[in-house]
Amino acid sequence: AKLTCSFPHKPHFLMHQLIHCACTFTVPNAAAPVAILRNWSFSAFYLFAELWGSVVLSVLFWGQANACMNIVEAKKYYPLFGIGANVALLFAGQFMKKASSLAKSLTATGGDAYALTLKMLMTGVLASGGVMVACHKFVQERVMTDPECVDASAARKSKTKTKMTIGESAKFLGSNRYIRNLATLVISYGMAINIVEVTWKGRLRQAFPGATEYSAFLGTFSSVTGACTIAMMLAGRTILNRLGWGFAALVTPTVLLATGVGFFSLILKPNWWAPVASKLGTTPLMLAVLVGALQNIMSKSSKYSLFDPCKEMAFIPLGPEEKTKGKAAIDVIGNPLGKSGGSMIQQILLIGLGSLAAATPYLAAILFGVILMW
Repeated sequence: AKLTCSFPHKPHFLMHQLIHCACTFTVPNAAAPVAILRNWSFSAFYLFAELWGSVVLSVLFWGQANACMNIVEAKKYYPLFGIGANVALLFAGQFMKKASSLAKSLTATGGDAYALTLKMLMTGVLASGGVMVACHKFVQERVMTDPECVDASAARKSKTKTKMTIGESAKFLGSNRYIRNLATLVISYGMAINIVEVTWKGRLRQAFPGATEYSAFLGTFSSVTGACTIAMMLAGRTILNRLGWGFAALVTPTVLLATGVGFFSLILKPNWWAPVASKLGTTPLMLAVLVGALQNIMSKSSKYSLFDPCKEMAFIPLGPEEKTKGKAAIDVIGNPLGKSGGSMIQQILLIGLGSLAAATPYLAAILFGVILMW
């Protein structure tokens, strides 16, 4: 909502003149951090949008679900939540695509198509937020106060949680090999998917320089990701039952490794793929975009359907104390380090080398090292 209001007046909000003066005192390759400050309203919007998945979904939604459901109900309904989330992703992608095409047609004679697209998308976000607020109010007033739905003693116990500081979490990870290895899985996935996604979006921006076309492609990408994830979730139970935990746990890193070889070879050695791209009627750049999209779709669908269940199952053999402290340690250190570790590596390489293209060979080597460690 903040961005929607400030977007038409962005020249008055963005600190171009101040940053232009500050650029004389910065290192030559600090273009990325300078751009973040220059376009602070967009950066703030992206920051809060990224926090949605980790704060709203991981903490608030599952905390609410755990508070009003028992184990028997969880086994029945939790898988439906996962499928429902990806059905929503499928429809959200189509909404993005339709909004982009509609805005383009409405501004064919003049106007900012992306500004209109943004207003449509933010209207959808606000409408969805209103529905969620209404649902939350219903749960709090009708469900949480109903003795037939929520046991009062269980609700009191659920408020008592194990909280660990960063130092305590690091100490616990250092002393427990099993939890340390489990944290390595989480950190490795976060770093790998961050490296892959940023590199892919760099090539996607080259292939679709227009903001409207870029948004339309991402809409299609979201829909396909949702459909593939639903299919993988339906197949995940069979894979776990027939092939076992070890096979299921290896699917996600194997997918990232196999598709990563093809994706980075298209970027680093496009001449190798020129004959193939010519036969397919496309260019090596567009082929890299499509392979990168396939890599992201397959890795995310296998993560949601296999990696996450395998990670949660790995806690089952532990004792009550190890299980509680282990999850707390991974929440405090594992998840944030995985997400920010890949970004920090890329930022160091960008500042040191000056461009994403120059950093790509190093990112490829780091990616494969992380996957092998995983």
